[in-house]
Amino acid sequence: MNYRPAPSRYDKMTYRRCGKSGLKLPALSLGLWHNFGHVDVLENSRKLLQLAFDAGITHFDLANNYGPPPGSAEENFGKILREDFSGFRDQMVISTKAGYYMWEGPYGEWGSKKYLVSSLDQSLQRMGLDYVDIFYHHRPDPDTPLEETMAALDHIVRQGKALYVGISNYQADDAAKAISILRDLGTPCLIHQPKYSMFERWVEGGLLDVLGNEGVGCIPFSPLAQGMLTDKYLHGVPEDSRAAKSHGFLQKSAITEETLSKIKQLNELAAIRGQSLAQMALSWLLKDDRITSVLIGASKTTQLEDSLKCLDNLSFSNEELSKIEGILT
Repeated sequence: MNYRPAPSRYDKMTYRRCGKSGLKLPALSLGLWHNFGHVDVLENSRKLLQLAFDAGITHFDLANNYGPPPGSAEENFGKILREDFSGFRDQMVISTKAGYYMWEGPYGEWGSKKYLVSSLDQSLQRMGLDYVDIFYHHRPDPDTPLEETMAALDHIVRQGKALYVGISNYQADDAAKAISILRDLGTPCLIHQPKYSMFERWVEGGLLDVLGNEGVGCIPFSPLAQGMLTDKYLHGVPEDSRAAKSHGFLQKSAITEETLSKIKQLNELAAIRGQSLAQMALSWLLKDDRITSVLIGASKTTQLEDSLKCLDNLSFSNEELSKIEGILT
């Protein structure tokens, strides 16, 4: 049976202007970092994308190295795009990135023009696209001049291979320099994608101010702190969780007694608000008007449905914010 998007999908979602640009993004965007690779069940990936689009999520975020194996998330997304979303490309914002390791030799990672242009060509081929809406430099390169990396982004836009460009994982000072260089080149920086959650707040040390002052959007990733800001760890570390696996980004050592205590207190406050902990964590990010969208991930449709409910309660009282600060500090 052919997929037909829900006619009411745009009635359900809040859309926010990205900085000073003409582009609006949904308050929640779907990230394909996990659960869309060749190791995953394609039909599950398909159901997640369909549910997201039916809920008004129009922005789908990828990177060249997403999988595993690297590149496979783009391949699977491209396949589902052709089979299920034919005719809806212009209703979608599709982004990808380059910066991390992708292939052997000196041109397979970081921020040279050689790497960025080649990587995007490969990404477009994997997805079967002529262009992406947003192309990011995924991480700062300590050795390549920032001018070269930003000139590569400008070149890519002028080639017609991306409509907008952004940066990810840049600290405040480097972000300000990158934004300035791109402005002078005539290709404004649209958006910055930093790691930001209740448990990871470095962006508040200057980056958010830079983005707000410069009119650049912000789209946090890992808003649930790799699952710590959910009900998953309320009773310790489950054997099937990310923290229980020795590999991966979340280590078991991160789930300390102090962290568990904070999780439990936050969960109690969320319950009083009529939200799950995950919903409150997403709402807490979206309370700041400098945040354009929040990138969420999901392995099950039930997780995605739960996250979407955060949009029902985005306001916080001063008392609630004070309680959250008291728990987190």
